[in-house]
Amino acid sequence: MNELLSPITVGSLTLRNRIVSTSHAPSFAEGGLPKDRYRAYHEEKAKGGVGLTMIGGSTNIAPDSPSVFGQLYAGDDSVIPWFQKLCAGVKSNGAAVMCQITHMGRRTSWDNADWLPVIAPSAVRERAHRAFPKVMEQQDIDRVIAQFADAAYRCQQGGFDGVEVLVHSHLLGQFLSPLTNQRKDDYGGPLENRLRITEQVLTAIRERVGFEFVLSLRITGDELLEGGLAADDCVAAAIRLEDTGQVDLFNILVGAPYDDLGLAGWVPPMGMPATEHISVAGRIREAVNVPILHAGGIADIATAEHAVAQGHVDLVGMTRAHMADPYLVKKLKTGKEDRIRPCVGLGYCVDRVNQGKPAVCGQNAATGRELWLPHIIQPAILKKRVTVVGGGPAGLEAARVSAERGHRVRLIEASNRLGGQLNLASMGSLRQQMQATLDWLINEIQHLGVEVELNHYVEATEVLEQPGDLVVVATGGWPEHVNAPGAELTLSSWDVLSEHQNLSGDILLLDEVGDHASTVTADVIAPLASSLTIVSPDRHLLQELGPTTSSVALRHLALMGVEFQCLKELAFVERSGNRLRLGLRHVLTKTIELHTVDHVIVEHGVTPNDELYKALKPYAMNLGQLDLHSLTKGLSPYTSLNPKGSFYLARIGDAVASRNLHSALLDAMRACVNE
Repeated sequence: MNELLSPITVGSLTLRNRIVSTSHAPSFAEGGLPKDRYRAYHEEKAKGGVGLTMIGGSTNIAPDSPSVFGQLYAGDDSVIPWFQKLCAGVKSNGAAVMCQITHMGRRTSWDNADWLPVIAPSAVRERAHRAFPKVMEQQDIDRVIAQFADAAYRCQQGGFDGVEVLVHSHLLGQFLSPLTNQRKDDYGGPLENRLRITEQVLTAIRERVGFEFVLSLRITGDELLEGGLAADDCVAAAIRLEDTGQVDLFNILVGAPYDDLGLAGWVPPMGMPATEHISVAGRIREAVNVPILHAGGIADIATAEHAVAQGHVDLVGMTRAHMADPYLVKKLKTGKEDRIRPCVGLGYCVDRVNQGKPAVCGQNAATGRELWLPHIIQPAILKKRVTVVGGGPAGLEAARVSAERGHRVRLIEASNRLGGQLNLASMGSLRQQMQATLDWLINEIQHLGVEVELNHYVEATEVLEQPGDLVVVATGGWPEHVNAPGAELTLSSWDVLSEHQNLSGDILLLDEVGDHASTVTADVIAPLASSLTIVSPDRHLLQELGPTTSSVALRHLALMGVEFQCLKELAFVERSGNRLRLGLRHVLTKTIELHTVDHVIVEHGVTPNDELYKALKPYAMNLGQLDLHSLTKGLSPYTSLNPKGSFYLARIGDAVASRNLHSALLDAMRACVNE
């Protein structure tokens, strides 16, 4: 791995390795400022060995580019002290740090913050952000150029090693692309005119910060859209920009995030090819002399090493990989590559940001919670005995965390294999990478010496014989049936996936949850069905998911011939010969339409399997109760409520309520990390 771990000079800056966490907006900003949560998130990557962390994805520079999507705001001086604190923390751990700055142009909202109209080179509306932009006047252009320079100077005062100007798809990219620039003046028409504002921004920034401050451009390698920037255009643009003598680094992206699938192309979730555009970045690398960075779903060390060693790029962006494991570089350097927690493209981080929520990693509960949950678990002073019942993700994580603490851990699983619902979630082709999440958890508990017992259905009496100091009930749940006459005639997604039923004929799948379970089920049965229709009572499909994962899943299913209906619920099911007759009730009008199919499948979440927990409660020192204040602050949640008790008891995951993978892992960590 010498190439990947070798240092590289970018402008006046030497990086300790070629691995970068690229700019992104995790929605940790508070009032547009990078306060302690934001700082701790980036400090952890520096502790883990990353060469460069770029903060501030889409850091805005002007009031008409407001930070309404959880970004930072560098349009005034209030951000400087917070920049200084963050930069000091990151640099003290050996990493370089840069900040991305931008004006989003039409890619933002007018009906938020100061309610200013969005601006763009031309009045071309973007489908994703929906605003109709004001056409920029010369005064607007001059103002924005000055605001870029002011923001870059604030970054320099804040202690950064450099800034990255975001050109691709934002305001400067909207001038560059013929799809969005229809101007007839000096800023429209031929390529040199469409590049004019970007070149003027570069000149203005250099006049304020000098040439010792690194300046990167995030640019397009190919928009992949008819009438947009083609690969040849992008190479020509890169050559012209390098010829200005003001650029130290190009960060190459491919695609156009003007709709949901375009956004998914930027941040590919499961179901999309990973790293398919390295060769596009490589083509620009051949044409210019400044270093090239590329981030496009590079999630594993082997791919990253290949990209650098084969000369496609000089640096690799591994942003979501660092969300999954901020210590991946340190593990690589110390020969522990097999213990790197892999990013599998769950998409939960991006989904949450696109839903207006702070980003978290679907499989690492500590990411984004560094102020109160550790990535590196410290050994306990007093070693204990921990019994975990249930070998799904919640139980596996409880066993892993407890074993990292140095406790003696016994994991009991009723079935013949570990994994629980992860075994179902990884079926089919759409989300089969889920298997890697399970593989990592199993590898970790094996490495840590957890005692595992399979095919062991344990009763409360047996647990009480040797409970240890802590009993963690992670027994999951059972499929919940929909409340409708004839519901007993339906199948659950578990029936289909766990029993590998070969269904055929006409099938209706009712999705009452709006999450990935229905898409995995449909993915498995669609090739066997004469017809398959997914029905949802919600006003749109997959309502719990964000635009990237949902659009990729729906495209995959649509290409398989699956049809979709919304705003309908199951009214009844009854037998009709050897088929099923059912009524679908419109949730708004209450009208019922009749259908005849061969099978009805219902995805309705799970009901907790909590009998063991209830049986153990009277014997537990805490009566099974966790102190919520302590739990949410990263403190031990166990208090003594029962003087006759002999052990502490925790219930986690779906044994509490039907939720998701991340909540199961978070439950487990919070229940065990301080015990």
